[in-house]
Amino acid sequence: MENESEKDTADQNEEISDTSETPEPLSPPEAPAEKATQGSDIDLEVKDPGRAFAGVTGAELYLEACRLMEVVPVSHFTQNLAKPYINLNHHGLGPKGVKAIAIALVSNATVTHLELEDNGILAEGAIYMSEMLRENCSLQELNISNNHLGTEGAEAIASLLLDNASYLYALQLSGNNFGEEAASCLAEALMGNYQVKKLDLSHNEFSEKGGQLLGQMLANNTALEILDLSWNHLKRKGTVAVGTGLRGNGALKILNLSWNSIGNEGAQALGEALKVNSTLVHLDISNNQINNEGAKKLCRGLEVNGKLEVLKMANNPLTVEGASALVTSVRKNPNSMMEEINISNVLVNENFIKLLDFVCQIRPELDVIYGEVEGRISKIPKQHPSPMKLIQKYLNEHNLRLWDFFQKIDKDGNMKIPVTAFRRAMIQQSSIPLDRVQIRELVRQLDRNQTGIVDYSHLKDQKPAQNPVEGKMKEEEKEDK
Repeated sequence: MENESEKDTADQNEEISDTSETPEPLSPPEAPAEKATQGSDIDLEVKDPGRAFAGVTGAELYLEACRLMEVVPVSHFTQNLAKPYINLNHHGLGPKGVKAIAIALVSNATVTHLELEDNGILAEGAIYMSEMLRENCSLQELNISNNHLGTEGAEAIASLLLDNASYLYALQLSGNNFGEEAASCLAEALMGNYQVKKLDLSHNEFSEKGGQLLGQMLANNTALEILDLSWNHLKRKGTVAVGTGLRGNGALKILNLSWNSIGNEGAQALGEALKVNSTLVHLDISNNQINNEGAKKLCRGLEVNGKLEVLKMANNPLTVEGASALVTSVRKNPNSMMEEINISNVLVNENFIKLLDFVCQIRPELDVIYGEVEGRISKIPKQHPSPMKLIQKYLNEHNLRLWDFFQKIDKDGNMKIPVTAFRRAMIQQSSIPLDRVQIRELVRQLDRNQTGIVDYSHLKDQKPAQNPVEGKMKEEEKEDK
């Protein structure tokens, strides 16, 4: 009976702290769902943190919040509160655990990037985070993917975005069961938001209607530069709307629409958008049931577009006919900026290889990733030496450092060569004979993290006798094995 009495007392105390208009010092935050969804002015009951927590800051504040919320503190959080990046993915925090973290971050001025993926924070946790972000002045990147936020959580986030009330520029909301109602409130909020530049809405449940709403948003948004809508259900109508939105959009640079069943009509809409869009540089439409007909319709935009650099179309039912149309569109367009076309599943033939070789003579920066070639495997033949070995041999013969080799092809002289410029220089140089496949392998080795940059600044102090390439080559060969 004594334990039950203590439990009742604790429950009463928690109820009081959740509903009180004038909270006691160190009380946990108040964030009723019905208020947040109305876009109200609620906060974390820490309007004046210095007074409310009486000198308690940082880790002490978090530990006190955990005590009041009756949750176990996460040591990794307390140990990293003074650092810009904290990763709390998969920690099983739940709504109360996130509430304690939100209290600690209200006045925090050091954490700029917070990872909270897969913590079961639910809509309640999204509300706490949203209200914290209205007060916090340092957090810029937030990942709350796979947290079952649902429509109510989306409404809390949308209210924050609508008011431009945070400093967030990167927001990950993947896998949160967002459907049409969530699309509606998020699209409305993003129309006037000028803060968020990177948004991940992948692995949700947006259908054609959701695509139409998000397409309207793109026509009005002036801030988003990266948008991930992969693994939704936009299909034909949704993608047509997105294409329409892209026509008037002047900010978006990277768009991922993979796994949306957009089909040929969706490809046609994107082709029409590419005729007039002048900002998009990266488009991913992999796994979208686009066949040769759809590829040809997309090519109508590629033939005139002067901005797109990367096109990912892997795992679509294309044949060599569609592959040839894509490469030909680059040849026809004197203003094309295309650097990469990924059609890695497509079986090509010798005629396609001849076409590609011809196009690469006039567009040496172009890299087309295709599947096998009929009658042979499109890999570096075993009897051919690896590109690293060829470079090492050249350096040894001329008593050069790798630094010297890079300097010859580094026109800007800043010790960082964009992959596109590096690929072009390697094709055009005559000292070391390398084909396109070998150059692709070389780029893979020199830019393993796919940063788009070959950085050789660390080689400046190496001497020829050190054979820097040889050591690097042996290390990479071990990794490849």
